[in-house]
Amino acid sequence: MLKTRVITTIVLFLISLPIIFLGTKENFFLFGAVVVIAGGWEWGRLIALKKFCTALYVTLITAGITFTWTSNLTLSHIWIRPAVLFWTFAGLYALARKPRNTGLWHVLLFISGPVVLIGTWQALCLAREKGVIFLLSVLIIVWIADTGAYFSGRSFGRYKLAPSISPGKSWEGAIGGWLLVLIVAALSLKCGITAPTIFTHLRDTVGLINGVFLLTLLIFFSVVGDLFESNLKRQAGVKDSGKLLPGHGGVLDRFDALLPVLPLAMAFI
Repeated sequence: MLKTRVITTIVLFLISLPIIFLGTKENFFLFGAVVVIAGGWEWGRLIALKKFCTALYVTLITAGITFTWTSNLTLSHIWIRPAVLFWTFAGLYALARKPRNTGLWHVLLFISGPVVLIGTWQALCLAREKGVIFLLSVLIIVWIADTGAYFSGRSFGRYKLAPSISPGKSWEGAIGGWLLVLIVAALSLKCGITAPTIFTHLRDTVGLINGVFLLTLLIFFSVVGDLFESNLKRQAGVKDSGKLLPGHGGVLDRFDALLPVLPLAMAFI
């Protein structure tokens, strides 16, 4: 299992890093679209759509991305605003009430799926437009928070964060992830990196105190995204969102925390 996971990770890096660092912005936009469309298939399956309906669902998401791109709306906020609204209200509601994928909640998930996923793609495009380093600084927030939470949780975890959704997560882990992100942010500012990052932008536009607050919100919503997808899987009775990434599961399993963080980060910008 570990060997498969490592091989998949290496392959992902070999595919994505050249596109990020050497490809054009359009290459990256297309790559992001492919990832998001794959996530759309998994979203459809998690909300119990049949294969034919899931295929239509993916077609709808593809059409939304195509329309946005060809209408020169890629770098607008047309999908980001409703995506932020979804996570602000529906995302928190899902964690508080853990609703079943039936009735009105199922309808909401069906309608909101394309908005959430296309909003994530649009946020990726906007972040890449500001530069590769800026894009990586946003992605790093999630990666570092997840890494810090894992090691802190293993070392100090006692109080469960959401035992009925994800028994392995603890409050100590979440706090450890938050602290590690703040440390990395402080180090990046101290090092005087000249390329724009999410950290320099927040410092220069809202100041250090407000910047820490907004950064804390991003870390909080990274946990929300993770738990939201875990709840979807629990309701669907599956361990992973898909099988596209051997050893890792599906696309949503790897990028669940980025679904709320990316749109929120670009909304702050």
